[in-house]
Amino acid sequence: MKHFSLSGDATESRYISRLTRNTLALVLAGGRGTRLQDLTRWRVKPAVPFGGKFRIIDFPLSNCINSEIRTVCVLTQYKSHSLIRHIQQGWNYLRSEFGEFVELLPAQQRVQASWYSGTADAVYQNLDIIRSHKPEYVLILAGDHIYKMDYGPMIAHHVAANADLTVGCIEVPLELAKSFGVMAVGSDGQVLRFSEKPDHPEPVPGRSDVALASMGIYVFSTEFLFDQLINDAKNKDSAHDFGHNIIPSVIENYTVSTYLFRDVQNNTQAYWRDVGTVDAFWEANMELVDITPELNLYDTEWPIWTYQEQLPPAKFVLDDDGRRGMAVDSMVSGGCVISGAVVRKSLLFSSVRVEVNSLVEDSVVLPDVVIGSRCTIKKAVIDKGCIIPDGTSIGEDHEADKKRGFTLSDGGVVLVTPDMLGQGVHYVQK
Repeated sequence: MKHFSLSGDATESRYISRLTRNTLALVLAGGRGTRLQDLTRWRVKPAVPFGGKFRIIDFPLSNCINSEIRTVCVLTQYKSHSLIRHIQQGWNYLRSEFGEFVELLPAQQRVQASWYSGTADAVYQNLDIIRSHKPEYVLILAGDHIYKMDYGPMIAHHVAANADLTVGCIEVPLELAKSFGVMAVGSDGQVLRFSEKPDHPEPVPGRSDVALASMGIYVFSTEFLFDQLINDAKNKDSAHDFGHNIIPSVIENYTVSTYLFRDVQNNTQAYWRDVGTVDAFWEANMELVDITPELNLYDTEWPIWTYQEQLPPAKFVLDDDGRRGMAVDSMVSGGCVISGAVVRKSLLFSSVRVEVNSLVEDSVVLPDVVIGSRCTIKKAVIDKGCIIPDGTSIGEDHEADKKRGFTLSDGGVVLVTPDMLGQGVHYVQK
């Protein structure tokens, strides 16, 4: 695959900075995320908490800010209240007088009496707003993936390739490629074929074990994007989706380039996770408690920004035999109180309380959870606001877990939500 480079670090930096200043980022954050089961019953997938203090959408938004893209629109639709509130609270520090913003674009039937019917339609329905910002390039991002990426080099690659459209891509094992848009490319990196979630993915030339998969990241030259969206909107047979419709329709007559996302220092596959299932969500969070996780949240050169709730430090109390408050191989967020309990190889979000003689192991516990005394929690995801009664056992007997209405994933992760415990805000006491 051909890669394009610019000579001179300072010159390249100034060049990329000019490109990013003229780029508008559109973050698609309206998807239901149904594979996350009850984690998305009352919230959209990009609003799901991740990593102890963040939400999933913080990662693409932070990538934009760190890439010096300061004009960002977030397109919302499904159960978006918590997402909208999070963005209003945590992403309102940009200076509008400098032309900086993170703007919310909820589905509002601007051009027709229907909600967003696909990813391309979501952008099409906001063409008047996009035009008003007068960008030279439009960067389209999925709002539900975990990764750290500088978008500047990808935009520069798009310009150097004289492309109409550039697709960000990663190499994935062939057996997993059925869940992605898969591309076949020529030696110059141009896309020859594109198939959305194919039954028989086409491997990378010269290799039989991996395929080239779309990350759901696209750079468009603005006028080209407008033309394609307008044409697609006229097609009544279209699903109005970038992967299913827009990309396949332009490959033959236009320049569609690829940008392979890799770790520049090691020349290896860069970290990128689709946390779209309960198992993937649990695993990606659990990776963070490893000694040297692949995703470095302590990276001061590429920080992940979020709404910072004002909370006291985590507290560990009681030092008696048999009831010692401690956490080992774990991440414990602010506001947590571990009172005579043991937390082992787990990730606790903010304001979690674990009471005396309880054990939390191999688990992800979202904010504002109270775990009573004498509880055992193993290989579980406990949703925000759950109150676990004294003496509860979760994850030790899967048949008992299922009888109590908890969700058991294919990988053996137990998901517990307030609704399952009869504690949801919409629960009606019988």
